[in-house]
Amino acid sequence: MLRTWLLLCGALALGCRADTAFLRRADDSTGRCTYTFTVASPLEAACPDAAGEPELRAELAALAARLSRLESRERGAGGSGPRGGEAGGAREPQPGVPAGRLEAAYSELLRARARLEEEKGRLEQENEELGRRLESSAQEIARLRASRCPPGGAGPGRDSLRAPGKAPRWDPQPLAYQELQSERTEIPASRLLEETALGRPGSEDVGSCGELVWVGEPVVFGRADSIAGKYGVWMKDPEPVPPFTRETTWRVDTVGTEVRQLFQYEAAEQLAQGYPTKVHILPRPLESTGAVVYRGGLFFQPRRSRAVARYDLRGETVTAEREIPGAGYHGQYPYSWGGYTDIDLAVDETGLWVIYSTEKARGAIVLSKLDPETLEIRRTWETKIRKRGVANSFVICGTLYTVSSYSAPNATINFAYDTATGASRALSIPFENRFRYLSMVDYNPAEQQLFAWDSFNMVTYPIRLSQA
Repeated sequence: MLRTWLLLCGALALGCRADTAFLRRADDSTGRCTYTFTVASPLEAACPDAAGEPELRAELAALAARLSRLESRERGAGGSGPRGGEAGGAREPQPGVPAGRLEAAYSELLRARARLEEEKGRLEQENEELGRRLESSAQEIARLRASRCPPGGAGPGRDSLRAPGKAPRWDPQPLAYQELQSERTEIPASRLLEETALGRPGSEDVGSCGELVWVGEPVVFGRADSIAGKYGVWMKDPEPVPPFTRETTWRVDTVGTEVRQLFQYEAAEQLAQGYPTKVHILPRPLESTGAVVYRGGLFFQPRRSRAVARYDLRGETVTAEREIPGAGYHGQYPYSWGGYTDIDLAVDETGLWVIYSTEKARGAIVLSKLDPETLEIRRTWETKIRKRGVANSFVICGTLYTVSSYSAPNATINFAYDTATGASRALSIPFENRFRYLSMVDYNPAEQQLFAWDSFNMVTYPIRLSQA
């Protein structure tokens, strides 16, 4: 076998026009014997292509074939060359295929395998991450269900809920009706204001009960426990109807596209505990944070419409719905914080209002007084206050007030528009955004407080009005 390699070396040396050749024998990484020939040429930097010498090429091919046959015979006979016994068990290159190409192909296969292993590891990590997210989502859903629907049965009605181990508290008995009837014998001042104002020509829908001069620090009543409550609306009915009272508290979490749940609580303290008395499922999803509760009805804007609807809280049905002519909706004229707050409802001492804008008003705030039973527009005022330039607004005693910023910690009540005179004026009444994301502000005339939703938190603001 060594003679055959020397013959091949001589042929290579002759083909490259060299005088001497050097043979080097060594083991490769797999344990096979490898021969390396070095031929120095004093005339050429590299060997010319043998393709131009057919005779030499044929001779080299014949020598390579003879070498392959000799190696095959030696392996069959047990091997007499160097390391014949060890090489006999190793994989040999195929005849006619250079060992360098096989090594290169093998290296490429190893690299491809490494890439596949790396990709497999990445996919396994993604699969594990997805599994953890799904498990976390399932736990969150279970927690929400447990908090919204605590065990122990339900109170009155299909959607009623109560705290574990407690009997349903919202179950009006004759005595409770008797107490409510005695409370209803009182004549609210707001009703007198509305009746006297509407009965006098030239003073339609306008009451005279003082101007806003001071807003105190916010008081936190509750906090939303899920991402659905980052924005929302909560309220009390200033003129409730039985079986509801002025202490009955209502809440809607408004993050989502199918917002239908209206949570009912006996009092604000129950809201803080997180256990609603009942959950109303609205027949249509509502849009944003502009809803109010007034005279036994929830007034809201149905999603993707310029209409206002009244949902009767006792009958649990929509009893009235009417479009606001030309009103922008679903992001045309929102407040500065966004949230599809194009149509905002409000209640004051004189009744029900709707705050919006139109193309005709070019984005300025338009204020209309609504009939709470039919939702017909009684009268409309057009201001010069840009709706996108303010964070929110509310109505007190027939005057519209706006908030300067929804995120600045030291915001202000910056404008007022008086519907009695049709004049607006600039203000600078300090208003604190404690949690830096105000998505709802409404006035409650029965309590003379502002109700607000500030980044998951349900808060109230004490206020002071000037003497009329």
